[in-house]
Amino acid sequence: MEESRSQPVSAALDSPQDTSASEASGEAPPLRVNRTRTGIHAKPTPSPEADLDDPSLYFNRELSNLQFNIRVLEQALDTSHPLLNRMMFLLIFSSNLDEFFEIRVAGLKHQLMLGSEETGGDGLSPRRVLTEISRIAHEQVERQYRILNEILIPALEEQRIRYRRRAQWTQQQRDWVREYFDEEIMPVISPIGLDPSHPFPRLVNKSLNFIVELEGKDAFGREGGLAILPAPRSLPRVIRLPEHLAEEGYTDYVFLSSMIHAHAQEVFPGMEVRGCYQFRLTRNADLSVDPEEVSDLASALRGELLARRYGDGVRLEVADNCPDTLSTFLLKQFELDEQDLYRVNGPVNLTRMMSVLGDIDRPDLLYRSFTPGLPKNLKPEGSLFEVIDQGDVLLHHPFQSFAPIEDLLREAARDTAVLAIKQTLYRTGADSPIVSALVEAARNGKEVTVVIELRARFDEADNLALASRLQEAGAIVIYGVMAYKTHAKMLHIVRREKGELRYYAHLGTGNYHSKTAKLYTDYSLLTANETLCEDVHMVFQQLSGMGKPRNIHTLLHAPFVLHDRLVAMIDREAKFAEKGKKAHLIIKCNSLTEPQLIRALYRASRAGVQCDLIIRGMCCLRPGVPGISENIRVRSIIGRFLEHTRVFHFHNDGKSEIWASSADFMERNMFHRVETCFPILDKKLAQRVRKDLETYLVDNCQSWVLQEDGSYRKQEPGDAAPISAQETLLYAYAAKA
Repeated sequence: MEESRSQPVSAALDSPQDTSASEASGEAPPLRVNRTRTGIHAKPTPSPEADLDDPSLYFNRELSNLQFNIRVLEQALDTSHPLLNRMMFLLIFSSNLDEFFEIRVAGLKHQLMLGSEETGGDGLSPRRVLTEISRIAHEQVERQYRILNEILIPALEEQRIRYRRRAQWTQQQRDWVREYFDEEIMPVISPIGLDPSHPFPRLVNKSLNFIVELEGKDAFGREGGLAILPAPRSLPRVIRLPEHLAEEGYTDYVFLSSMIHAHAQEVFPGMEVRGCYQFRLTRNADLSVDPEEVSDLASALRGELLARRYGDGVRLEVADNCPDTLSTFLLKQFELDEQDLYRVNGPVNLTRMMSVLGDIDRPDLLYRSFTPGLPKNLKPEGSLFEVIDQGDVLLHHPFQSFAPIEDLLREAARDTAVLAIKQTLYRTGADSPIVSALVEAARNGKEVTVVIELRARFDEADNLALASRLQEAGAIVIYGVMAYKTHAKMLHIVRREKGELRYYAHLGTGNYHSKTAKLYTDYSLLTANETLCEDVHMVFQQLSGMGKPRNIHTLLHAPFVLHDRLVAMIDREAKFAEKGKKAHLIIKCNSLTEPQLIRALYRASRAGVQCDLIIRGMCCLRPGVPGISENIRVRSIIGRFLEHTRVFHFHNDGKSEIWASSADFMERNMFHRVETCFPILDKKLAQRVRKDLETYLVDNCQSWVLQEDGSYRKQEPGDAAPISAQETLLYAYAAKA
């Protein structure tokens, strides 16, 4: 690793930190992190009579978000994962942290800029949260680089995969690097000397750059000083050396930053390069579109996408050998404080190392491959319409294939009996099979209406491209409702059968994206149920037209009834418990932050309802508080697949209900997005989902349980048989595991 310094693996990688000093001072104790426990901070335990608005009952959502990312980083230490997948988790931590700073930290800084010190439900001010984020993030970034340098890179080298530092290059490798630099880098590099006629350049968000100290006079007689050297964005950040230059059996990589370091002198001929240090600036990347001032959303977003590259700075990463004078100079240029500075022992752009994972042909160092399964009633031949007409079909991705959804659209596009297709698209991609089928349907004369959410964060450009592609094919493209993101996952097909119109629908918890369907856990329901399909039809009518909310019978949809109905179903369980009846609920979703839903869960716990919550990411609810939440258990599953299903079970006095949804338990999903929540009406399918949920509740391999003090404790099998929910489901549903 370029400019890295080897250090011994200290006990801090595995041991919780001492919190006594900070607790004595009255400050929030530092994050406790090890292989089995991660935490935010402890708060005083309220009395059983405490009001449910008491700030001590709520964890801060930003700090909880950061906790999820730390649990992802923990996977890099978990030797039950294959080595290259451990590296992948470490790099995902970098990618997640980038977005966390671009959106969450940027939002907090914006509040301070506006003079807002308003506290949230947790009682923490934006300034206090930023201070905590800085402390925790600095600890974890330093830890991340130690895991990389001291554990993963040595382990990869044992497997004959090496990242070569400059000092390790052979003469032949040096010669090849020089040739690569001369032919590939030098022609596209653009150094920028800093002087009155060359002010500090405007650098692109998250781009790799170097600050260079120069001495001497240039061709114009200018005295040396400082220069900025942006790394060419068109070149890969990690380059594989030719096989003949590596030792037999080894695969060697070098960093673009190493090449530029090695030949920086050539970029400034006649000058002496006294120092060359890499840095990267993270900017505010949130888009701001005012619905009051926009007449054309697509045009407004195109303009905002250009501005995203140059938002206000929120974080500065520099090489750890960068002198204080230069890092202070950079902080001043970007109007950042010392707490925004991150010194790293290695490349500042770790996420770009992800390309290596796809380059290495070592299946023995990756998760074993599998073939997604299919329900028995779905066969390669025959019509999907006939199958769905006979009964609902439920798919659990990625254990079961996403192909039936694509196949259904292709069949609909070519079926002369199909008259109309309506679909929502949130994250899909312009070149996906889903879009190709919709294009084909439109060209075949079907009435194709697509509701595209242009504001799906970081997918805006792709969504603009697919909107253009669909419009060119003759499809009607709608951008949803201006003030509400369309996050619902719905497909509606109208088919003429025996002289009458028949509806078919698909409802899902995840996006119409074939790649993420192989990585994210989600449910898909294919149905011809008349009431459910009619409800889907009315939601589409609501999105494309105007008018009051329609009388939707079975679906729960946001922003209209979903929140109130969820609160009512939780309260219903509480009433059963108060009558001495069995009461139980299971909530599985990505995030739990909405205060009214949390209060409902507290009420249910007080009444004696057993509340099992499977919350992958942010959770603002505090479990285990005597008299408040001692009946609530919260666990987070982190493993091979990203847990993405939103599914809810209510015991309902023995008349069990299972609901699946596109919505998380968050304010934005309940009040600021168009969402759907649909029942699993088939009893066998509902029973199957309940069994899946129970599998997650007994996981003792990939499960982290939230403690009362905000820490997460990793579950270990101990003397019990190891149970991994994801592995269990893989063997249960996949065709070949």
